[in-house]
Amino acid sequence: MAQNNAVNPEKNKIIRVQIKKNPEPSAALYSEKDVRTIVDEFVTAWIKGDIIIRFPTASEIGKQNPLSIAFPKDPSVSAELKIKEHYIELILVCAGVKPASSEEQQKAISEVFKMILMFRSANRIENKNILKDLEKRVIELEKIQQNQIKLVEQITAFLFKPKKSRSCSKMVDKVD
Repeated sequence: MAQNNAVNPEKNKIIRVQIKKNPEPSAALYSEKDVRTIVDEFVTAWIKGDIIIRFPTASEIGKQNPLSIAFPKDPSVSAELKIKEHYIELILVCAGVKPASSEEQQKAISEVFKMILMFRSANRIENKNILKDLEKRVIELEKIQQNQIKLVEQITAFLFKPKKSRSCSKMVDKVD
């Protein structure tokens, strides 16, 4: 039998088949790229001052913590600072200012996205400059409209400008 295999190499060939399952369609509304884009735009707007976040204050946190009355040092103040510090740390990781692995960056982006959702649901996010943005757009549209009016006037003046006819100019030459 060993001689048969040596004579006929076709029998020694091994065919390996790998079956790949079709990936199931994602039920997620946003891909990782979408979440990253949302966080990027949000953080950029927050840094520029276009968005205001009203973080929970110490008094709000103190109302949630009934044990705060028993402690001489108010833990709600440190809780308020921890929330803000945690947010800033996440922003630093997202921005690449604080060194982090790609997994830590992705986790920070997810955490900021969760915070955005929490702040939005608690009505703690305010878009400060929406009117300024709208005003800029209106001013731009007005400039475009003025330019278009000038162009229409120039075209109209060109089209309806009286033309000197050649026959009239030849007659004037002959009369002289």
